[in-house]
Amino acid sequence: MIGQSSLAVSLFFLAAAAFGQPGETLHYSANWPSGASFGEGLLRSVPTAAGGWDFELTLDASLPGLLRIIDRYSSKTASGLCSLEFVKEAEHGPRKTRETTRFDQQTHSATRTTHGGGTSRFEIEPCAKDALAYLNFVRREFAQGRIPALTKVLFGAAYEVRLRHAGARNITVNGATVVADHLSAVAQGPASEITFELILARDAARTPLAIRAPFSVGTFSLELTR
Repeated sequence: MIGQSSLAVSLFFLAAAAFGQPGETLHYSANWPSGASFGEGLLRSVPTAAGGWDFELTLDASLPGLLRIIDRYSSKTASGLCSLEFVKEAEHGPRKTRETTRFDQQTHSATRTTHGGGTSRFEIEPCAKDALAYLNFVRREFAQGRIPALTKVLFGAAYEVRLRHAGARNITVNGATVVADHLSAVAQGPASEITFELILARDAARTPLAIRAPFSVGTFSLELTR
């Protein structure tokens, strides 16, 4: 239930792209279709002295009658948003997991380590990107009127992500109605396919305003609060 939807949640938090900004902190509310909130998310982005970016997102939510979910993801990139390291930490009720993927862009290889488990090494594409780094790239490309072609994205396993512009529609954000661009996204993994919708502001940074994503317990939205 939670594992498949975690990718959709992570892909929503399109960490702040380097549009000349010193960094960014965004707050989100996780809402049921009724509008009732069941959690919150926080996204931070910080530029590095070497020309790359550090991204971090957290999700703290409670599913009534089920369990508490605390997810934390962090990404370190070089210039060009090529990934250097991606860390996934999850606490779903009593279950805790942590894994780290380190990228060697020169040898086109990556090493994935599950803490308390094993280590695997695999080949990667030139300038391979984790989920956060890739979707920063998407924001940059979309701001230039382009949508990236089908691309492999690392989120533990490799997912093929396909994006489609679904048009411009009205959306209410903090009580105000604005026109935003909707992207339909499909992520195909080794054992699952996830479909969700991203809604981006028409500002220079293409700020993510909302997502609609399916969980097995129902469809929810993540909405920008500030």
